[in-house]
Amino acid sequence: MPEIRSKVINGKKFMWDGKEYADQAEAQKAEKAYQEQNFETRVISEDGKFQVYTRRLVKEVVVQGQA
Repeated sequence: MPEIRSKVINGKKFMWDGKEYADQAEAQKAEKAYQEQNFETRVISEDGKFQVYTRRLVKEVVVQGQA
């Protein structure tokens, strides 16, 4: 079972996408794909590998009342 990791960056919780990228260019390509899907992203370098952390941007909040 893959490890679930998260980081709090500037008071916002980001979730790791579960992949380690060998180089920064590869991580930035993945980061761009997430950004195109309305994710806020951060690329973190750890132990010579790059990891992409994401969080979904809230565009709309829908509140449903009881009928």
